Amino acid sequence: MKNQRAVTFNHNPLLEKGLPAWRPRLVLLALLAGSVALAGRAAYLQGFNNDFLQAKGESRYSRVIAVPATRGRVVDRNGDVLAVSTPVRSIWAIPGDAQLTPPQVRQLAALLEMDVEEVNRRLTPGRDFVYLKRQLAPEIARQIAELKLPGIHQQQEYRRYYPGGEVAAHVLGFTGVDDTGQEGVELAHDAQLAGRPGARRVIRDRRGQIIEDVEAIRAPRDGEDVVLAMDSKLQYLAYSALRQAMQTHKAQAGAAVVLDARTGEILALVNAPTFNPNNRANLSGAQLRNRVLTDVFEPGSTIKPFIAALALEHGKVKPDTLIETDQGRMTIGRATITDVRRHGALTVSQVIQKSSNVGTVKLAQRFTPDEMWRMFDELGFGAPLGLGFPGEAGGRLRPARTWRPIEQATMSYGHGISATLMQVAHAYLVFARDGELLPLSLTRLDEPPKGGRKVFSAATMRDLREMLELAAGPSGTAPKAQVAGYRVAGKTGTAHKLEGGRYTNKYISSFVGFAPASNPRIVVAVMIDEPSAGQHYGGAVAAPVFARITEGALRALGVAPDAPLAPMHIAGQPELPRAVKENM
Repeated sequence: MKNQRAVTFNHNPLLEKGLPAWRPRLVLLALLAGSVALAGRAAYLQGFNNDFLQAKGESRYSRVIAVPATRGRVVDRNGDVLAVSTPVRSIWAIPGDAQLTPPQVRQLAALLEMDVEEVNRRLTPGRDFVYLKRQLAPEIARQIAELKLPGIHQQQEYRRYYPGGEVAAHVLGFTGVDDTGQEGVELAHDAQLAGRPGARRVIRDRRGQIIEDVEAIRAPRDGEDVVLAMDSKLQYLAYSALRQAMQTHKAQAGAAVVLDARTGEILALVNAPTFNPNNRANLSGAQLRNRVLTDVFEPGSTIKPFIAALALEHGKVKPDTLIETDQGRMTIGRATITDVRRHGALTVSQVIQKSSNVGTVKLAQRFTPDEMWRMFDELGFGAPLGLGFPGEAGGRLRPARTWRPIEQATMSYGHGISATLMQVAHAYLVFARDGELLPLSLTRLDEPPKGGRKVFSAATMRDLREMLELAAGPSGTAPKAQVAGYRVAGKTGTAHKLEGGRYTNKYISSFVGFAPASNPRIVVAVMIDEPSAGQHYGGAVAAPVFARITEGALRALGVAPDAPLAPMHIAGQPELPRAVKENM
C-alpha cells in the first residue's frame, strides 16, 4: 500500500490522451452556423416575409364577413311598389358550443316552430356551423336573443315581399332563400336588382361572436330599381276579369295580355291558375307557368285577318271582291274543309266577319308557301320575341318547303301553326299601327321605341280595321266584345286541342282585338283553356273577358269615347246561330 503512488483526478491517465485539435473547432463552427441560420430565418420571417406569419395568426381570429346589399325594388310604371326586400334574421348555431338544457331546447323549438327532435338533430356535435331557421321575423329573432342561449347566433338577411300577392306573380316571379332571382322579372333582371355585397374584416372569438370591427374592405352597392311597363290598376283589372271567366266556364287555365299600341309596352299580363310568391311552401307545379309566354297553341281563326291583309297588300283582291265559298265545302287531296253554314258568295270583308274557313283558304291559295311563310316570319311567328323572360317559347312555323297543299290551307285559318298568346297579341299591333310592328317591352319606356318594322301599308290596315270592327259587331262572331262608348275591333278563335298528335274535343277559346277602332290605344288578347261549363266558342267565352278588360283599361287611361253611348243588352242576347259559332 505504501508503495502505491497517489493518483489525482487531474492526472488521470485517461485524460492524458489528447483530443484532435480539429474536433472542438468543428463543433464550435457547427454551433455558430446553426445559430446564424436560426437568426437569419427569424429575421427573414419577421422582416421580409411578415405576411406569412401575419396570415397564420389572423386565420385563427380574423374573419372577412359579407355585408349584404339591399336588393332593388320592382315598381310599376307609376311608381307603385311591386316587390321589395325587407330585413329578416336567420338563426344559426355552433353545435359543439350549443349545450342546451331540455327546457331551453323546447323554448327554442317553440319560437322557431320546429319539432324538438329536429332541433336536437341539428345541434348534434360534429359540424362547425348549421342553420336552424332562416328569414325569421325580427320580433321572433329578438325573443330568441333574449334567451341568451350558448352557441346560438343570428345574422341579418333580406326577404322579398310582394304586396300584390297573386295578381302579378307570373310577371314578377320570386327569389330564393338567398334573395336571388328564381323566376320572372326577378330572374330576368337579377344582375340589375341584386347589386354587390360588401365586405368587412372583423375579429371573432372561438364562439364565433364578433368582438372587434377592424375595417371595411368594400362597401356594399345596393341593387337598382326596375321600373316595369305594367300598370298595377290594369293588372288587377285583367286578373279579376280572367279569374271570373275561369270560374264561370270551369276552365283549366287562362291568360290575358294588354299592350300599349303606341309604344309596344306590356301594360298587363295575367295567368290562371296563379300562385302567391309570398308563400314559399307552394312555389312549384304548373301554376308557376307564365302561359302568356311559355304555352303554345294553335291560334285558330285569329290568324285569318293576316291572310286577308296579305291578299289586299298584293292587290290580289279588294274588300268587296266576291269569294265563292263553294256552299261551305272544298276538297284538297283527301281532306275536306268545311264551313258549318253555306254562305255562298262572300266579299273579303264578309269572309272575316263570318269567319269562313273556305273563303280564307281560297285567299291563301293565291300565294305560294314562301310568300305566306315570309309574312308569318315578319309578324314574329316561329321565334321567341326576345323579351329576356325565362322560358319564352317561339312557337312552331315549319319551313315553307315542307308545306303540302292541305297544310298551307289549314295554316291560313290557324291550324298547323302554333304560337304563344304574346306572339299573337304582338302581331295584332300591325292592325293598330298602320302596318308597323314594334318590339315589345316589359320595362317602362321614356319615349316611343325606334326601329319598328313595316309589314303592311297603312291603306291595307285601314281596310282590315273595318273588317275586324265588323267581326266584333252585332252581325259578326263576337258581339259580346262590344264596349259601351267605344268602337272595338278584333277576331275570335276556337281551336281543338292537340293531344298525342290528335285533335280532341277539348278547346282553346281566344279573342284578340284593339280599341278604340278609330285610333287604337291598346291591344288586348285573351285565351281560355278547356272551358267546360257548356260553352267553348271564342265569342261566348273569351270575347266578354276582352270587353271587360278593354272598357276598364280605356277609362283608366283616360281615352275619349269614339262611339255614341247607346243602350246595350249583352248579357241577355239570344244564343248565337250555330253557323256563326262554329267558325268563331
